[in-house]
Amino acid sequence: MKRIERALISVYDKTGVVEFARGLAGLGAEIISTGGTSKLLASNGIRVREVSDLTGFPEILDGRVKTINPRIAGGVLAIRENAEHMRQVAEHGIPMIDVVCVNLYPFVETTRKSGVQFEEIIENIDIGGPSLIRASAKNFQDVAVVTSPEQYARVLEGLRAGNGVLERAILFDLARKAFVCTARYDGYIAQYLSQVGAEEAVFPPSIFVDFEKVTDLRYGENPHQRASFYRWGGEPASGLAAASQLQGKELSYNNIVDLEAAWNLIREFEEPACCIIKHTNPCGTGVGASLSEAYKKAYEADPVSAFGSIIAFNRPVDAATATEAAKLFVEAIIAPGYEAAALSAFASKKNLRLLSLEKGLTSANAPGPISAFELKRVAGGVLLQDQDGILTGPDSRVVTKRQPTGKEQHDMDFAWRVAKHVKSNAIVLAEGGRTIGVGAGQMSRVDSVRLSIEKSRPEARGSVLASDAFFPFRDGIDEAAKAGITAIIQPGGSVRDAEVIEAADEHGIAMIFTGIRHFKH
Repeated sequence: MKRIERALISVYDKTGVVEFARGLAGLGAEIISTGGTSKLLASNGIRVREVSDLTGFPEILDGRVKTINPRIAGGVLAIRENAEHMRQVAEHGIPMIDVVCVNLYPFVETTRKSGVQFEEIIENIDIGGPSLIRASAKNFQDVAVVTSPEQYARVLEGLRAGNGVLERAILFDLARKAFVCTARYDGYIAQYLSQVGAEEAVFPPSIFVDFEKVTDLRYGENPHQRASFYRWGGEPASGLAAASQLQGKELSYNNIVDLEAAWNLIREFEEPACCIIKHTNPCGTGVGASLSEAYKKAYEADPVSAFGSIIAFNRPVDAATATEAAKLFVEAIIAPGYEAAALSAFASKKNLRLLSLEKGLTSANAPGPISAFELKRVAGGVLLQDQDGILTGPDSRVVTKRQPTGKEQHDMDFAWRVAKHVKSNAIVLAEGGRTIGVGAGQMSRVDSVRLSIEKSRPEARGSVLASDAFFPFRDGIDEAAKAGITAIIQPGGSVRDAEVIEAADEHGIAMIFTGIRHFKH
């Protein structure tokens, strides 16, 4: 890059542009601009040359054509070290443009406006801006391309340090970011237009996915696997990508997966709640009048499995809760915040990862039409599905002769919310606002029942049972009855539902069919 002599500035987002232009002018650069940007700079005492004055051609078609002109494109694309290029631009009187500062029409923001018309959306597809950005980025060795107000300070500092010349490393980095900018912008447009006329289809015919790196991770599922964490690109941070790590070692791939499972489960409850996660399954979940009570219930559900776990709280962690939790070796804790005394209680556990995440920020409410879905990679493609946001169906009902008591109803609601987050086949035993036994990921449902009972001994008697899917045979009901379980909540829908209901009636067990299955694979 040669010393800057001329800068083209044409921006929709005018944040900081006056100061940036003033800084460039202070370095001796002539400022060229268009429309509203030109008026803003001039009104702030910055000498500006109109693009139309340089091109000899006015803006036309309601501003659709401003910078699409050989005198602009030539000044951006000419390679300064190419003698033939320089001969041609001299022949045509084309001035060189050394800095291009452009940001784009707000296409995404326009699509999200209430009541917006299709014609307005189309008018917010920027044409000249992406063309200038791409041209400048292609010729990065000679032209600095600036696409965001966040880059202004760095560019000015670099130019001042280089006496009007930017280092090649900065120029190349700006170019890479520029191509990300235009790719993201075109992806938004393509995604939106792919769904126009296909409103009856839940899923678009094409998806354009954009992620940007948050951080490298300590390792993947195993130490020999490398891993990184990415968030939705071009969007405000949400879900775990918005969490702040307050202390502890670097996160690993498994930490992120377990933290996601823990956070999604804990959001099911309004009252103070705690869940303890091991390999994405809750080994203990509890609710209580206080957070410390909820933690105690969750821990006592399965103290052995709690070792080396992930813990989630749905309230800021207080000193009493932290003091108890600090006695246990855990990999990470996530909560909406921590009292100062709680942070002090955890401070001595240097490797413990503490994460803080505002309660409402979850992957479920990330902006954008695709980020609202769940994606899973398979060989050769991806699977896309709705998130599991429904708890019970409209036809949820008691199907047995005996109605559940109020206590049983309350315990079943708790167990059902937990079962939604347990790997299939999932069985959850609960009583008094706590899990007492969890059977997860077994190949047969009756084995999951047996495992949950084995985990709960001797406390199964008087508890309730939640099953994420229907019972294909009555054997699971018979096993539950032997253990003294008094009520069951399940989706129903088996061809043997009548046989299963009959078994419950024989044992005096109350049973609810929810009409909604919660498989989790």
